Amino acid sequence: MSLREVSPLTIPLAIATHQVFRRYEIYSVSVHACLFLVPPALVAAHISSQSYSPSSIPATFVIALVSYVAAIAASVIVYRLSPLHPLARYPGPVWRKVSMIGPAILATTGNRAWAFADMHRKYGDIVRSGPNELSIIDPSFIGPLLGASGLPKGPYHVGASVTPEHVSMAGLQDIPYHLQRRRPWNRGLNPSALKDYQPLIVERLQLLVRRLHEQSGIIDLGLWLKYFAYDFMSDMAFGGGSELLKDGDKNNIWSIIEEGMVFATILHTLPWLGAYLFKIPGSVKPLLAMQQTTARLAEERFKRGSKTRDLYYYLSNEDLPDKPPPPLRELADDGVLAVVAGSDTASLTMTSVFYLLLTHPEAYTKLQEEIDTSYHPGEPNAGTKRHREMPYLHAVINEALRLFPPVPLGTQRQVPHDASPVVFGSVVIPPGTSVYLPTLALHRDPRNFTCADDFWPERWLIASGQLRYKEARRPPSLSSLKAADLPDFVHNDVAFTPFSVGPMNCPGKGLAMLEMRMVIVELVKNFVFKLWDGWDPATYEKEFKDYFTAARPGLPVVLEPRQQL
Repeated sequence: MSLREVSPLTIPLAIATHQVFRRYEIYSVSVHACLFLVPPALVAAHISSQSYSPSSIPATFVIALVSYVAAIAASVIVYRLSPLHPLARYPGPVWRKVSMIGPAILATTGNRAWAFADMHRKYGDIVRSGPNELSIIDPSFIGPLLGASGLPKGPYHVGASVTPEHVSMAGLQDIPYHLQRRRPWNRGLNPSALKDYQPLIVERLQLLVRRLHEQSGIIDLGLWLKYFAYDFMSDMAFGGGSELLKDGDKNNIWSIIEEGMVFATILHTLPWLGAYLFKIPGSVKPLLAMQQTTARLAEERFKRGSKTRDLYYYLSNEDLPDKPPPPLRELADDGVLAVVAGSDTASLTMTSVFYLLLTHPEAYTKLQEEIDTSYHPGEPNAGTKRHREMPYLHAVINEALRLFPPVPLGTQRQVPHDASPVVFGSVVIPPGTSVYLPTLALHRDPRNFTCADDFWPERWLIASGQLRYKEARRPPSLSSLKAADLPDFVHNDVAFTPFSVGPMNCPGKGLAMLEMRMVIVELVKNFVFKLWDGWDPATYEKEFKDYFTAARPGLPVVLEPRQQL
């Protein structure tokens, strides 16, 4: 029996199977096995029955399987490259149109967000970034795609979950269910709840300041900010459980998180792969270790109940006595989101703030003057009482979020397979299409922000009417121009999306901003920081990586206590 003889039977079956995969997202290994093994088995049985040779079934099955799989692959590739594909009109790299395997390999380098920005520079505002995926950097799409009537989440979180049913709140594709699961988060992160968390920030911040006073020589400021953020998020989410500031990272928690996020990013790109890897012992050990570390904190907190009104007080419905708590598995899934996403994003932005200040001494001096004016030297703690009167502090944080967004690629959305196409003017997004509005590319687009690659906090003061453009300190790329030669000022607030937008945005934005303001004020008030002379500042941007949340290099600094007057 030869391939030529079985092909007339296997090719039609392969094309039919391809249509199944086109219409449905399948994450079940057993369903995959049926779709890949049953048709060749039927072909082998049929041919063997015609030749009255049951003994030939195994050999015929192997030949039929090879023919069938090859036909599926050919059908997929030809269709994805053909003008019949619904995304054929959109430009993009050929290798991305064929398969997501290439993008998954790229994801391991951490350069996804930079690659998306490069694609848009080459191909325009709408790029076909995958076989069934578009990337869009036209800000007019942000509201319609992410806003109140926007698209549901895409499937990228499914791959990093043990099963498609066990997805954290951030990755839920069912909009009503997502909004239902989000309600306790909204209660636990509203302004009233944030006031309860302020003493936790103060306590951890005082410890951070004491520990930094104990250091000498060169220190990695980014590492200390990681320790602070993880300890605080453990306090805030679970009522305690972490003492990295006191004891150091003896259990390699941050290594576990960072290795786990690399695996998660690969599985975000190939969601179906997770269904297989989670069944192979040891294949996703870093990802499981990250999930198990946080799940342990969630389980311990759930068993002991609440001592304070922490986040789990709300997530487990302890504030609603008549409502039963969610399943422990759901609480564990959301615990990963709370601690990993919360601590990683906040510590990243604070590290970026200090990197940018230390590489731009004029901005550092200006912020230091604002802090000294707002808070008298020797005050026991900065608190929050004067944050509203500190526009430059807000501008610095916004500028760090713009240049180094904590989720560089942003959120993935998808037009449901059973929905109608989404139409905006001449743009048609077919059912089953995933969509990115890549945050880093939007933030670095000069059509959205003047001197988009420059650190220039003054842009936020100009945009809010607090400073005149021609009277402001100029960004480095405009420093040689006369006032009359300055280009038009461009500042598109719609394109600023570090926390996403709409009803499915990041629920922790308020907490993150509170935490960052308090930490930055207190550290600038207590210390003078200088970059270590032996470190190349260009390293920071080169090693700013996208593993869903961003990874970054260390920030080696020398610090001295400020003289208190």
